[in-house]
Amino acid sequence: MTKARDTANLTGSGVGLSLLDIDAGTDIGAALVDADLMIVDDGAGGTNRKATMSRLATYMGTKIGGGLEFIASTDASSSANVSFTGFDSSKYDSYEFTFANILPATDGVFLSARVSVDNGSNYLSASDSYTIAGPAGISNGDAAQIYQSYQTLGNAAGDGGFSGTCTLFGPHLNVPTFIHFFGLGAKTDGGIDVNGGDNYGDGKTKVATVVNGIQFLMVSGNIASGTITMYGKVNS
Repeated sequence: MTKARDTANLTGSGVGLSLLDIDAGTDIGAALVDADLMIVDDGAGGTNRKATMSRLATYMGTKIGGGLEFIASTDASSSANVSFTGFDSSKYDSYEFTFANILPATDGVFLSARVSVDNGSNYLSASDSYTIAGPAGISNGDAAQIYQSYQTLGNAAGDGGFSGTCTLFGPHLNVPTFIHFFGLGAKTDGGIDVNGGDNYGDGKTKVATVVNGIQFLMVSGNIASGTITMYGKVNS
């Protein structure tokens, strides 16, 4: 039987808040997902409506400024290259890519990057597409890609390949786009190459252009294994 104090909260237009006993409900027993539903008062004092959790995520994204936002992640497996086109200039000013144990299929090669200006349909690969600060064995100046390291990478399973980051600065601006690699790489002799300070990998597109895709690849052979993850640096 309904208690008298609860009955007072029953109205012709709905159920009073005190009648809702959330504590007595059954726990969902799983992580919340986009399709899960919640009840909201539309406009405060308006109509109660249902909404998906995905709407909450979208709303929170408009209130939390700055920071990194996950976009995509790819596990390489004998991959000729790994490409990303999840660019959105309305949300991100620049992008950061993290590398976890990128191992080359061929011993003694560089990991490199090249960019696209047509959403990944093609990637700039002419011999004068980029101006680079040359790593060991490669001259400064024109290049067909931007290199990640000062030393070539070893491909022994115990070496761990390359782990680090790559930052793509302001690709939506119609100016030369800069790319900078930073991290640790296992050399072909089993040593460690510290890509930072005097050891670096960076460069820029030779001409001003809007970039909307990036591709990572070895200068020779495939990417045997490893994970590359793309984040956007939120602009507001």
